[in-house]
Amino acid sequence: CLLHWQLFTWVFCPLSQPQQTSRMAANKSKSQSSLALHKVIMVGSGGVGKSALTLQFMYDEFVEDYEPTKADSYRKKVVLDGEEVQIDILDTAGQEDYAAIRDNYFRSGEGFLLVFSITEHESFTATAEFREQILRVKAEEDKIPLLVVGNKSDLEERRQVPVEEARSKAEEWGVQYVETSAKTRANVDKVFFDLMREIRAKKMSENKDKNGKKSSKNKKSFKERCCLL
Repeated sequence: CLLHWQLFTWVFCPLSQPQQTSRMAANKSKSQSSLALHKVIMVGSGGVGKSALTLQFMYDEFVEDYEPTKADSYRKKVVLDGEEVQIDILDTAGQEDYAAIRDNYFRSGEGFLLVFSITEHESFTATAEFREQILRVKAEEDKIPLLVVGNKSDLEERRQVPVEEARSKAEEWGVQYVETSAKTRANVDKVFFDLMREIRAKKMSENKDKNGKKSSKNKKSFKERCCLL
């Protein structure tokens, strides 16, 4: 009877609270790890609003005087075209000054938001150099997901970079140009989601090519094993 009661308790009684919490945490962790992860790198001169854009996207907050001294990484679960995914954002802050660190960051990124301030023409000019650095580090890749972002569009009266000039440069590079405002949240979601779509499209294309090559190799291997009688 005692044995039967122990079996009944083990099978039918609910888990204790610590066990339930542990099981739920493990299931949540497993669920999150199975989601697609898109790695985004924020690139641009200091003071253009990279951190403000990131914090606005992450927490719906505008932080005007945020001055990071090191790179900050953020992760968020979002719904991209009906699919739950995770976005990992690296705000490079002042690390652009250190070539080795910068190259490692660029190498790990899957997509880039190349940010400048429309109120500072020098920051726009600097985007060309940042782009060249990305292309150099990612030289083995055919197409690199990248958007040019003109931030601080709410400061139209202080504009130094004409829309036509920025758009022309983006067209020359074959990328999209979007103007944003971290303060008013204008187009903030758009730039992150559009970049994630480009990253996703590239991954799908690479997987398709990889599967195609694998299939072709298997067919060739099968033919090589056959002989005509």
